[in-house]
Amino acid sequence: MTLQEIKAAVLAGQTVHWASTAYAVKYSERGNCFDIVYTPDGNCIGLTWRDGVTMNGKPQEFFVAG
Repeated sequence: MTLQEIKAAVLAGQTVHWASTAYAVKYSERGNCFDIVYTPDGNCIGLTWRDGVTMNGKPQEFFVAG
């Protein structure tokens, strides 16, 4: 998935995972940012680096649940 596809899917209410179902992409209205959250313990990293373009993960590793 491209960065734009991931963001659009999350904002549309779909669950987007990275690498496995243990990681989910979430949008934070408070921080106005997208994060990759490790759901078992809540730890997270940004979906992108500080440049807002380079993703923390390869595009082919992201998928929509179901």
